[in-house]
Amino acid sequence: MLRWLKPTLALLVAVVLAWVLNTPQGQVPPLGRLLSPYSGFWQNGETAADFPAQQTLRLPGLHQTVRVRFDDRRVPHIFADNDHDLYYAQGYLTARDRLWQMEFMTRVAAGRISEVVGERALEYDRFQRRMGLPFGAENSLREMLKNDTTRLVLESYAAGVNAYISQLTPKTYPFEYKLLDYAPEPWAPIKSALLLKLMAWDLSGRSDDLRLSNILGKYGPEVTRDLFPNFPFRADPVVPDGAPLDFQPLPVPPASPVPFAAAVSGLVPSREPDAELGSNNFALAGSRTASGRPLLANDPHLQLNLPSIWYQVQLHGPTQNVYGVTIPGAPAVIIGFNQDVAWGVTNVGGDVLDWYQLKFKDASRREYWHAGRWKPVRRVVERIAVRGRPDRLDTVLYTHHGPVVYDQNEPVFNQQTPVRHALRWTAHEAAGANEVLAFVKLNHARNYQDYNRALRTYASPAQNFIFASRTGDVAIRPNGRFPLKYAEQGKFILDGSDPKQDWQGWIPMSQTPRVLNPARGYVSSANQHSAGPGYPYYLGWDYAPWDRAHRINEQLAHMRRATADTLRVLQNDDLGLNAQLMLPWMLFTLEGTKESSDCYSYPPPHSPVSAAMRVLARWKFHYTADAVGATIFELWYQQLTKALWEDNFGKQATGLEMRYPSRDRTNQLLLYQSGDYSDCFKKASFWVDDRRTAQRETVHDLLTTSLQFAMDSLTRKFGPLGPKWAWAHQKSTDINHLAQLPGFGHQDVWSGGSPGSVNATGARNGPSWRMVVDLSTPVRAYGIFPGGQSGNPASRYYDDMLESWRTGQLDELVFLQAADENHPRLQAAWRLEK
Repeated sequence: MLRWLKPTLALLVAVVLAWVLNTPQGQVPPLGRLLSPYSGFWQNGETAADFPAQQTLRLPGLHQTVRVRFDDRRVPHIFADNDHDLYYAQGYLTARDRLWQMEFMTRVAAGRISEVVGERALEYDRFQRRMGLPFGAENSLREMLKNDTTRLVLESYAAGVNAYISQLTPKTYPFEYKLLDYAPEPWAPIKSALLLKLMAWDLSGRSDDLRLSNILGKYGPEVTRDLFPNFPFRADPVVPDGAPLDFQPLPVPPASPVPFAAAVSGLVPSREPDAELGSNNFALAGSRTASGRPLLANDPHLQLNLPSIWYQVQLHGPTQNVYGVTIPGAPAVIIGFNQDVAWGVTNVGGDVLDWYQLKFKDASRREYWHAGRWKPVRRVVERIAVRGRPDRLDTVLYTHHGPVVYDQNEPVFNQQTPVRHALRWTAHEAAGANEVLAFVKLNHARNYQDYNRALRTYASPAQNFIFASRTGDVAIRPNGRFPLKYAEQGKFILDGSDPKQDWQGWIPMSQTPRVLNPARGYVSSANQHSAGPGYPYYLGWDYAPWDRAHRINEQLAHMRRATADTLRVLQNDDLGLNAQLMLPWMLFTLEGTKESSDCYSYPPPHSPVSAAMRVLARWKFHYTADAVGATIFELWYQQLTKALWEDNFGKQATGLEMRYPSRDRTNQLLLYQSGDYSDCFKKASFWVDDRRTAQRETVHDLLTTSLQFAMDSLTRKFGPLGPKWAWAHQKSTDINHLAQLPGFGHQDVWSGGSPGSVNATGARNGPSWRMVVDLSTPVRAYGIFPGGQSGNPASRYYDDMLESWRTGQLDELVFLQAADENHPRLQAAWRLEK
């Protein structure tokens, strides 16, 4: 009996060990499969043999042979004889490089992350569905499939993705599937539609309606109008005020005669789209360029991740030859150029998302009051699959406005979301909208008229589409589907029972702000106000500060005989206009004059604060990586802003969820309403005093305490004032893996720029793609993004462009005219055959 004990125990241990190694343990994947030398992550290593210079692939579903050339950045240049094969090949090759990324992002949009990681993502999935991202994607897809062109594009692209997926085995799955222990699923056109809705959320999903309603309820309309104006003190709009209107405006809907007093709320914001997401684009007319032909530049500012958000591709078909970038999972080219035109985008930031406070008939919430009667609520049951748990059923209520994101009090995932409020959002609308068709038409465009026609179906998220053509046109328009509103409609919570507060129609696409070939010789946008006060429609009130836009226009206005490199240098401009405006005043007000010494005492000349002031006085307002002045100023200014507003608009002080006035209004108050030394600042605005203290503070007090706070914080963080206080250390730009996997990103990238400079590189956001196009003959273009073409962390093409991006360089883009063209940077030639 004993002689069987040892082998039995050994067998039992082996069985248990095999079970443990091949079974997920909580959040830990099956280590046996992950570490297996035959099918584990070791197989994801990449060698030259994995990407041969010559290769023929046989792919079911192709109609004819497709030729693909790859350059030294592994950008595919696809040559096809028909459109089906062109988009099929685009889908296949994009999946080959970025399958996990494109599939994971569609799960994010659809609210399906719980299927992969389990219960910890349940509330996130509920939120995505309750916000209506899948609802909007389904509406958009129905519209797109009605069109023969977009149906062919979407279905061909999906077939190409599925051709690649069908070749995979667990051994060849991308690394992230192995780590997270799941398998890719077939691609379908709905996934491409979901990606567009995810972009709409990132770029138009912020809302201050709740905060502004709380401010209005607490301080009244006069204060709210003063501190939160519809148009800023300093402005440089996309379409300059006074630009001629070539249309007869529609009548603006009348406002409801009874102001609506929304219920106040103390909800705390969390997980909103980042306010720093923005972009620059600008184009110079030929009269200002060395070649006599237009130049166009674009750098969209989005979250910096690996794999990169963009994927480069050239598409050459029977009726097009286009190069640019697209989002993996979306067909066609989103930002790019062809032989005749170039285009780019920046976010508009208009008010296209509104909240309606509802009145339900009773606790069952099956009817709501609107237009003098009870109307039925539509109930939609969402089935959420949760890994390792039973499916979760979640009922979402819909009114004619849209979904009721949260219909009862609960520990909601996104806690700034109003409860028992319906959401009206352009991302849910579909009639007449077809974003894929707009991009396909832009890819084929030959002139301004083609650009004009292409944008008629582009709805959401609204974008400033910039354009230039080889024939000399430059143009820009904030384009999208904008509700026809009365002034300030949607700036505050709206009354869901009042039909006068419903959206009353749409601004015609032909009447959005626009400018073509302005006399000044350039067009540009940087997320600032779309148009001046003379534009007849209300588009919104809260846009990016004027800094980037003004700096860009200031530089463009002085350009003569500009080249592509001139615009590259402008894209990397790191001057901070906010610092240039405010720092001299801050230093003067803090230091004062000999005559004003009876008001305040000043820091000793050898104190750390005095040393910091000397550093600031020498700083030239450029946010270079090594700038110590930038570090001190930014923290000082941020703390000054907090000291000014926190006692009246902070959550702890008021018990309500509010927001601070804009930077523009803050600067206006500090510069012109904070008093001066002549009366020891006694005539300062009411807002300067901190009402939480017994004494009456002056702006000198705020400057003193906020600078001391900045100095103490930086000393604790970096030690005594010195080179360690460099701006790059304080800013700490991180480019993380999309799934936040440690070790697969880059931390503390040494780079300059700031969210307020043209080179808008911040801690987590920045120029996600820089492009400059010279529309001379032949067209020449340059571009870079902070990563690489491959989504495989083991590939040298995962992040091979990062260093060029960090130092502000651009690659010359290889724009081929024929499949057999010779070019020194071409490295591989493949044939895809049926």
